[in-house]
Amino acid sequence: QVQLVESGGGLVQPGGSLKLSCTPSRSIFSIGVMGWYRQAPGEERELVAEIRTTGSTDYANSVKGRFTISRDRAWNELDLQMNNLKPEDTAVYYCKMDLRMGEFSGLSTYWGQGTQVTVSS
Repeated sequence: QVQLVESGGGLVQPGGSLKLSCTPSRSIFSIGVMGWYRQAPGEERELVAEIRTTGSTDYANSVKGRFTISRDRAWNELDLQMNNLKPEDTAVYYCKMDLRMGEFSGLSTYWGQGTQVTVSS
């Protein structure tokens, strides 16, 4: 069974930056769509950013121009660079990957365990 391992959360002041990373716990055959989601207390989980195999990206309007999603194909790593953070960005952030475990396997969706991002002075 594969797990998605997240790192990089923490406490930062408004206007600060953080970088989140996510990588599968073992080797996989291929990766489809990858994304970052977040969930604030009492709120629904929402899409923050998504990157497809073509390299095309989508962002939530609230983070456009501040967050950048990227992937390192060599290491199967997904990153989220977050700049100019605001208190309303406070949430638990989850990575999501569609993974193919073997050559003849279908795509399955996996979620990270979540990492807390707190923006506060």
